[in-house]
Amino acid sequence: MHNNRLAVFFSLALAGAIATTPVMAQEPATAGDPARGQVLSDTCMGCHGIPGYRNAYPSYRVPKLGGQTADYIVLALQGYRNQTRPHKTMHAQAVSLSDQDMQDIAAFFVSEGAIQKASATVGTAPEKAATCVACHGEGGVSVAANWPSLAGQHKDYLVHALNEYKGGLRKDPVMGSMAAPLTAQDIQELATYFASQSGLFSVHYAVGPKTARNTATAE
Repeated sequence: MHNNRLAVFFSLALAGAIATTPVMAQEPATAGDPARGQVLSDTCMGCHGIPGYRNAYPSYRVPKLGGQTADYIVLALQGYRNQTRPHKTMHAQAVSLSDQDMQDIAAFFVSEGAIQKASATVGTAPEKAATCVACHGEGGVSVAANWPSLAGQHKDYLVHALNEYKGGLRKDPVMGSMAAPLTAQDIQELATYFASQSGLFSVHYAVGPKTARNTATAE
């Protein structure tokens, strides 16, 4: 009987030790490697490396990535992977990427150069832009690494993104509340204003020289 009690005691102790043993967390992603990111982003360049390339349906120009921060590019890819941003092609691309892959891809795009900020903004900001600058910065040049710059982005892409936030298709509590009260005219005015600023640019295609980088108009 004494031996049986000891056996039960050690069994319970062992079970408790197993139950309370912490599960090792996945290693966090390290700083991005732009050389590895260039290899991984080969499929990205088929759209984002061609100036003016259009999404098929609905039709709008794919966003410029040159000049965006690494933090924002990673957050965007995570959104497509988690489907808080709806886009079948981008989900198919992002779902196979690890966090480290995303860091490396972002590092590659960042290595293409900093945002091309102008000394002064162009035109008069629409009234609704006053709430945008708190995060996206004066003239659309972001004040924080986790918020996208809007300056120089394609107008039709900005319209598309704002409409998705307004309709709740893109899941973001901040942008959802900001976009909800916007009218169609508000969205057009905001997109026109931010697209007309100097800022983001189309990255060069991997097989072409950087000197061929396109800085075409945002329309």
